[in-house]
Amino acid sequence: MQQDPGRGGLATEGAVGFMNGLDALFLYLESPETPMHVGSMHVFEPPAGGGEGFAAAVRAHLAARLDRADVFTRKLAPMPLGIANPAWVRAAEVELEHHVRRMRLPAPGTLAQFHDLVGSLHARPLDRSRPLWEMVVVEGLQDGRIGFYAKVHHAGLDGQAGVALAQAVYDVVARAAPAPLGAPVSTVATSGHEPGAARVAAAGARHNAAQLLGFGARLPALLRSVAQAVGPALGRQPAAGAAGAAGAPEATGGAGALLGGEGLLAPRTALNASISRRRAFATLSVPLARARAIAHRHEASLNDVVLAACGGALREWLLARDDLPAESLLAAMPVSLRRPGDTTSNTQAMMARMTLATDIADPVERLRRIRDASGRIKGALRDVKSAVPTEFPSLGLPWLGNALAALWGRGRLANRLPPLANVIVSNVPGPAVPLYLLGARMLHYWPVSIPYHGVALNVTVQSYAGSLDFGLIACRRAVPDVDALATLLARAFDALDADAARASDARPPSDAPPATTAPAPRRRRAAAPKADR
Repeated sequence: MQQDPGRGGLATEGAVGFMNGLDALFLYLESPETPMHVGSMHVFEPPAGGGEGFAAAVRAHLAARLDRADVFTRKLAPMPLGIANPAWVRAAEVELEHHVRRMRLPAPGTLAQFHDLVGSLHARPLDRSRPLWEMVVVEGLQDGRIGFYAKVHHAGLDGQAGVALAQAVYDVVARAAPAPLGAPVSTVATSGHEPGAARVAAAGARHNAAQLLGFGARLPALLRSVAQAVGPALGRQPAAGAAGAAGAPEATGGAGALLGGEGLLAPRTALNASISRRRAFATLSVPLARARAIAHRHEASLNDVVLAACGGALREWLLARDDLPAESLLAAMPVSLRRPGDTTSNTQAMMARMTLATDIADPVERLRRIRDASGRIKGALRDVKSAVPTEFPSLGLPWLGNALAALWGRGRLANRLPPLANVIVSNVPGPAVPLYLLGARMLHYWPVSIPYHGVALNVTVQSYAGSLDFGLIACRRAVPDVDALATLLARAFDALDADAARASDARPPSDAPPATTAPAPRRRRAAAPKADR
């Protein structure tokens, strides 16, 4: 058996690969209401000569690049009776007409219509009998540009691995499209040979035996690492909402800091309920230089500014609904465990929690509190990251995982149990230079992630070519006006920009756009959700 380099790398035995425990969890957490894929929405400038036949050209382009990322060619091979995690096997062929499709928006082809289409597409689970990815070329945008949507199952990659996947698809220079443009490519045979069920089962049995032996040998050291990480925080957790108050005790490291310094539970809001199958999506783009200037004025990080803006937007959104709790909202924040240079297509991440300081009205004070809490979390991560396993024995895990996911969803437990977090906020560093696809320049790289039962809103931001591109994906029943929330997020940046400039001796950067502080939004009735296409 071989192990790919890097933490949590894919273990292989011949043509059979084995996913790590974190990857498999995304399979077991999946249900019709909670598809577990991540994606992205893009707008491209048409290449020279126009975008006619662009979808067919993309198929030809990918046919030549399938070997650059194994996510394109590998598919799931279930274990007999579901006794252990499925394996990855290389598909004998890839039907590109299924994986790369073409759609057209009805007139007039607005960005809002594109958002609705992405919300509808993102609600549809991927076909597990095929490689777990799809792309859609979207025509009919009113400005003549080309829309593009892509999704990949989270069992195959996390945010950092997604950036590496993008490097396999896109170029940093405007390469010409294959000639002739739109050459038909429907199915591509790979160099793989799909192993039979008996071979997969035998390889799986050997892998599971090795897992059990290895985990048993590592368990004492793992328990020592966990004890060293969480020990300093035990017995020093402040009461919910007390962190940041004058004289209040605060956890300074270990698990206490990773809890966000706010106690074990988050306050309940309209965001914290069981979700439906329908999705609402919206985007926002903010100049990267502007956000960095705000961070510089307050000796904060870019991520602190993102969290402060999210906190400001959610505060106003909840105020308009008389749903703002006295305690601060808590964000679940993915933290990468990936080592530098590791581009393995799998998941290597853990969750920390961060206060959004929604109990503070002043934008600058909110940013400062988040900055201070962020500093404690960074210190804690140095102690905890090495203690977080990405691999653990999978024998019986499918039965347990599927049963727990069904109980959580069908039992609507998220409506009854107190939440651990209110919203997911993720910040993924992306390419600093423009990307191209068949000579078409990518203008935006908006991420599309995963809401789940109990956390009906996911805000993910990716930096791209001088921009911070936000994707807000939500359960349409819980957040039917996600576009209004995106507008409030833009206003939260305006408020931070204006108040930060007044509160600092430093002058605002000359390239920052004029900032205005918006009044609190008026109460409005939730619009009736539109039917998904």
